[in-house]
Amino acid sequence: MNLHDLLQARERDGDPIRVGLIGAGRFGTMFLAQARNTPGIHVAAIADINLDRAHQALKLVDWPQDAVIDDLGSALAGGTTAVLPDAAPLFTDAIDVVVEATGNPIIGTSHALTALDAGQHVIMVTVEADAVVGPALARRAAERGLVYSMAYGDQPALIMELVDWARTSGFDVVCAGKGAKYLEHYHEMNPDNVWEHWEFSKELTDSGQLNPRMHTAFRDGTKAAIEMAAVANAACLVPSDEGLTFTPGDVEQIATVCRPREVGGVLAHEGSVDVMSSVTRDGDWIPHNTQEGVFVVVKATNSYVSGCFAEYPWHPDPTKQYAALYRPYHYVGLELGMSIANAVLRGIPTGAPKGFSADVVATAKKDLAAGDVLDGEGGYTVWGKLISARASVERGALPIALAHHVELKRDVQKGAIVTWDDVELDEAAFGQVLELRRETERLLGTP
Repeated sequence: MNLHDLLQARERDGDPIRVGLIGAGRFGTMFLAQARNTPGIHVAAIADINLDRAHQALKLVDWPQDAVIDDLGSALAGGTTAVLPDAAPLFTDAIDVVVEATGNPIIGTSHALTALDAGQHVIMVTVEADAVVGPALARRAAERGLVYSMAYGDQPALIMELVDWARTSGFDVVCAGKGAKYLEHYHEMNPDNVWEHWEFSKELTDSGQLNPRMHTAFRDGTKAAIEMAAVANAACLVPSDEGLTFTPGDVEQIATVCRPREVGGVLAHEGSVDVMSSVTRDGDWIPHNTQEGVFVVVKATNSYVSGCFAEYPWHPDPTKQYAALYRPYHYVGLELGMSIANAVLRGIPTGAPKGFSADVVATAKKDLAAGDVLDGEGGYTVWGKLISARASVERGALPIALAHHVELKRDVQKGAIVTWDDVELDEAAFGQVLELRRETERLLGTP
């Protein structure tokens, strides 16, 4: 409750938190929009291979042009911001925390490892990296006395805040999740037809401002699976091996939907994650839906608590045994200061993996033939399905993050999970990611 006071003290002492941002895309730009209005935080450097994009981001958020230079040393000494085409200079003890926001799981993992080796805290915006090797990265950070953290503002960290509230209040977590628009045929979506499934104007989609691959991943179930894997691994929750249900429902129905099947819900078991759809299976928007929001479902510990569920506006299920707490929004990069302040001033993450309990595996969008090249998240060949980590390891499933530019050795039918044995993998192309992935798999079942 006193983070702002602690930040103000750093500002008064002339010792602001020095931040290095890697990636000036949407998330990074939203963070920059708030950074200069946050006491005790100095964005010392922004690294992006596209310098024009970085400068445009600063222009969009009214960053003073006389505060932008191209030399990190001068920026650290003078309180200005260096804009660089390469992240390498950021990995120095002169910068306290690195924000990894490239969106690329392979590059993001490399940046995180380098930052930890340099003694820096890491805020991992690239949740794709967290989903595939986050448990190993978190373990390495802990061994060094550093913080590896989810990014507050993105839904996984906000869900973890609700999980923490629930457990600190003495509740068992039945389900943690979010809302998203979903229809059953979305798993077949690709960048050629993606705009048929969004509400953007043709003028906007033709403008080139929107990334069709990214928006494909948002709607075909992959991004939801990645985010829920991050939550499951941080909260030690276990997803169903059948994948997310995307059950339609409104805010008042969260606790009714996200409870075990034996009592009328959709969960295979308590202690899981799920995503609710904001539209019916016919595609009609549901009033008061869960779109953009996050939630946690808890269970009454005794009859007195059940009575409290009935008396307060908690949106309980019909039995009054289950109730939901819901946050209807997330402000993405605008809220990132919470992660930065917690990491540096308190030494704690706003959510971080504790073990390996969930995985996102490559699943065929269509019948695939030997010789086909997988094109990964948001592409034409595979989508990411959430299953338990145990099932993933037992089946030898290929993580969606590693299903990029790899050739199939044999046919895979539509809807089938792609395995390691199905592909010709160039280990050198993935660098340290494969080593970290093996470390992650060895953490199977460890809290």
